[in-house]
Amino acid sequence: MSVNVYDTAKGFFVNPVKGFLTNPVETLQKSRDEPIEFTLKYYTLIVLFNAILTALIALILGGHGTLNAMHQLMAQLGWALPLIGAIGAILTVIVIAILAVVFLFIFGVWLHIWVYLAGGRKGYMQTVKALAYGSTPAMVIGWIPFIGPFIGGIWTLVLDVLSVREMHQISTGKAAFAVVLAVLIPVIILMLMAAALLPGMISSAATMPGQ
Repeated sequence: MSVNVYDTAKGFFVNPVKGFLTNPVETLQKSRDEPIEFTLKYYTLIVLFNAILTALIALILGGHGTLNAMHQLMAQLGWALPLIGAIGAILTVIVIAILAVVFLFIFGVWLHIWVYLAGGRKGYMQTVKALAYGSTPAMVIGWIPFIGPFIGGIWTLVLDVLSVREMHQISTGKAAFAVVLAVLIPVIILMLMAAALLPGMISSAATMPGQ
């Protein structure tokens, strides 16, 4: 029995993306009992979609850290520029995809702590599913320069709340409590760390030779 690639892509990517973006509540309710394997396939596809387009934009606009590093290394080895760009793009896709999957499970643990405190009792995997489905806007439009990360980030935050609510069948307020605290606390910690390190960085820059 042959596999129809179009039907596979439509079932694992096109239809879920359309549902989560245009009719999220109903789509989340239908996805509540989906096996985790389906969720991971879907998440992998949207991550690869984002990673490939991010790499292409980086190649077009330049200035991407991974691509610049690869450019310098391969140039020293005498490799051709097109090959450098291709290798850098492939590495960018691989790095983004791996980090996104790792982040899903690690941040899922952190989010689940707050979900549990908010009354969610459907299990860790339901939180992982909520996080995966909720990340759809960020993955689908986050690659667009300048506006993508901002719009995709806000949209994802809202969809995360809905996803947690539907996956754990708790109130919107409890879901918002869990998601906002899970996001806000790391942001505050990073801001405090940056504030603590900034004076030292400014002082070091001021004392550099030639300043």
